[in-house]
Amino acid sequence: MKTTTRMRAMLANPGATVLPAVGDPFTARLALAEGYQGVMVSGNATAALRLGLPDVGLLTLTENVDAVRRIVDATGLPVYADADTGYGNAINVRRTVRELERAGAAAIMVEDQVTPKRCGMLAGKAVVPAADMVDKIYAAVDARVDPDLVIVARTDARAIEGLEAAIARAQRYAEAGADAVFVEGPRTRDEAAALIAGIDRPQLYNITPSGSVPRLTVDEAGAMGFRLLSFSVYLVLMAMPAMRGMLRRLAETGDIDRAVEGAAPLAEYLSLLDLDGWSTVRQAPAGAPQ
Repeated sequence: MKTTTRMRAMLANPGATVLPAVGDPFTARLALAEGYQGVMVSGNATAALRLGLPDVGLLTLTENVDAVRRIVDATGLPVYADADTGYGNAINVRRTVRELERAGAAAIMVEDQVTPKRCGMLAGKAVVPAADMVDKIYAAVDARVDPDLVIVARTDARAIEGLEAAIARAQRYAEAGADAVFVEGPRTRDEAAALIAGIDRPQLYNITPSGSVPRLTVDEAGAMGFRLLSFSVYLVLMAMPAMRGMLRRLAETGDIDRAVEGAAPLAEYLSLLDLDGWSTVRQAPAGAPQ
């Protein structure tokens, strides 16, 4: 089954499917190994892991497309691609969708922030007029080749214009053809419920480390009516203490054995990377013409 079709099935299934937010192929393979059905390629995580920079519109289309392609190739999973603002106006969105679709994305999300955008958790955001975003959604829908490719409209208007305006925007984007919607940053459970009641499309719920979004469990999000759930840059945040701890212990003690206590075995690492599969690539038999 095509990954796009599998992504659409997630939107139709009861309950919320978790899409771990990843920024590199190795982390995506961890999600695959743990049985997750898909991943989100987070612009925030990708900017951090690929560039070592914050998510303030510095990641380019070329870099994002490359990250998506590598993650698709490494996992075969349905990939939900964060396309930021689409890298410009409606014409730019058309190219963005074509590039990400060729890279293997199963879903492509475009947001209504101004360019350059800022991470949804950061202050200082601004949004474009709703009509401009409607044009982007039309362009995205028209640009796709595979009709199963999922176009997701994201709005960051809650923090700027309020909940009612954000819902109104999201509904306009749905009417323009978006297959799913993500309203960034509901402040309470009642606000999250209002999103489901007010928007006639499958929706994603994203839990952030900023603490401003209610921390729904997967079961709670599904029961409320959300169909996808992600969790921002938590995998990066979880890895930081372990990596920094190893470096600190080594600096303090000079003892590698003490510094790497708790590390995964090398065999587990090589298994995750499918070393055996790559070591059994068929080669020409002895005596074959060279």
